[in-house]
Amino acid sequence: MEQKNFEKRCLQTRLDVVEMARHGRRGHIASSFSIVESLVILFDYILNLNPKDPTWDDRDRFILSKGHGCMSYYSVLARKGFFPTSEFEGFCKLDGNLGGHPTKEKIPGCEASTGSLGHGLSIGVGIALNAKIDKRNSKCFVLVGDGECNEGSIWEAALSASQNKLNNLIVLVDYNKYQSYGKTEEVCSLEPLTDKWKAFGFDTHEVDMQKSPLDLKTLLENVGENSEKPTAVILHTIKGQGVSFMEGDLKYHHMSKITDETLDSIKSTLNGDK
Repeated sequence: MEQKNFEKRCLQTRLDVVEMARHGRRGHIASSFSIVESLVILFDYILNLNPKDPTWDDRDRFILSKGHGCMSYYSVLARKGFFPTSEFEGFCKLDGNLGGHPTKEKIPGCEASTGSLGHGLSIGVGIALNAKIDKRNSKCFVLVGDGECNEGSIWEAALSASQNKLNNLIVLVDYNKYQSYGKTEEVCSLEPLTDKWKAFGFDTHEVDMQKSPLDLKTLLENVGENSEKPTAVILHTIKGQGVSFMEGDLKYHHMSKITDETLDSIKSTLNGDK
């Protein structure tokens, strides 16, 4: 039953992304699709939040450092009850609240305005350190992109997290193997990625988010409980995950002036019509 409910939620999230793209006629659909399973697991099973009180002091924090993947983020926030799904209609419109990157001041439940890659983890380190100082039990989760890991600020933040023994900080790396204009291994190879995070003092894990995504739920339920180290989880995903003709095709990294024909094809494939 859990597997079926989980798959249903992931499908709904992807359909929400298609709906937003139809309203805004643009968006990073493929980048949003690769993190759907991760976000659904976090918001449905892991994060301790109160949509009726988004600024509750003891809440867990989530930061989408790869802010261009925000369409699926907006979906899970809305379905959690932070704002109505009618907000989707204003995606990427001048009078809307949901932009091409998330803005904290406009979106209930959003902890940081992100999109300038490499900054989210530094913000997360500060939040996690503050929680330690205030002796709160809350955790901070930061989702970064693999291309984003080319940024030196990511590794500076990682050093600080390890130095300060932030076992309440969890970094999720969306390792979909592609960046905006090429394969990650060709642009700036990250391998051996797992060993890099270990070398920076992190408890490090890997999860195949295509074959066994619910393994992430099991992992995160007890993360950081028996360690003084921060945690890094390498998420093996696919760019455009869930729609075969989008997977690994860089033309879907960002699209503007998206046609109904393209969106209908994506929606039809998601619904199993093709």
